[in-house]
Amino acid sequence: MPQIFFFICSVYFSLAYGQPISNWDSDKIVVKKSNNMSTLMHAEDLFEDRWDVLAQPQFWKQIMLLSPDSCIINVASTRQILKKMPLKEWNLQTEAKKDSTRAQLRMKFGLDPSTRIYVTSGKNDFYKFNEVYPSLSKGVAAFEKFGVDPWYAQAILLIECPGQMKKSSTGAYGAFQLMPDVARAAGLTVNATVDERKDFDRCAYGSARLISKVCIPEAKRILERHQLAYNERDLWFRLFVLHVYHAGSMNVAAVVNKIQPKVGSRQLIMDMWQNTAGGFGNNSQNYTQLALAAQLILHEMVYQQCEEISNFRSR
Repeated sequence: MPQIFFFICSVYFSLAYGQPISNWDSDKIVVKKSNNMSTLMHAEDLFEDRWDVLAQPQFWKQIMLLSPDSCIINVASTRQILKKMPLKEWNLQTEAKKDSTRAQLRMKFGLDPSTRIYVTSGKNDFYKFNEVYPSLSKGVAAFEKFGVDPWYAQAILLIECPGQMKKSSTGAYGAFQLMPDVARAAGLTVNATVDERKDFDRCAYGSARLISKVCIPEAKRILERHQLAYNERDLWFRLFVLHVYHAGSMNVAAVVNKIQPKVGSRQLIMDMWQNTAGGFGNNSQNYTQLALAAQLILHEMVYQQCEEISNFRSR
């Protein structure tokens, strides 16, 4: 969930919301599913830059599609899959037996004895892609109307609270999971009797303003501080912005300072997956891995379930 500090939001949201409308037509596809037409953002960059073959998004793709009564035993740092098994079977083991299983897997796969091993349960009860699918085109259109890269709308809708309307333990709510102070800073009413975050269009408006007035400018500042060149359409840059959306600019700056990158590229994002600093921890590392995995799942859904697919510009 976005953890941007309120004072940062206030500064940027006080500026006029008047940037020129950009054109993202080349990034869009039009698909027909069950006689309904939707405009989505394509996933070509995942394959051109070979994000799709990385172990981390492939791991999360399996977790997102896996039932919660199953689990995957994996290497914490690389998400290498070591074994799948019923979660109940794992939980019935004693702690000594679990440690023994981990040790056997380290030996089997030639891992260092100190390698941390996680057990991650399936999450297809949370990632409801069929339910969230109808809202994607609506989110793309909303962000584009506000002059904000619609790729972010699709990415956020797929992973924050897909197809559901739940309030997080931290208070984030709505389709784009906005925190109360962030929503208020964007002009939404959030009080004891009215919460505009539950309205899709208003929540999209707040999220779009957060992305354009805080996350993208802060991402640029961090990169420019390290003299890193960037293109706002590059997938690695978009993922970097998502990290700011989720973890906050101070925490992202801290981990980049630790990494000391020499170039802005896919490698920077991968290095962020392996490093922690400040409040940039495991959940922050996972955030863009989840975004990539969700895009891969959506891509497969589109090409397996849709009757017609065309480039937006060709229509």
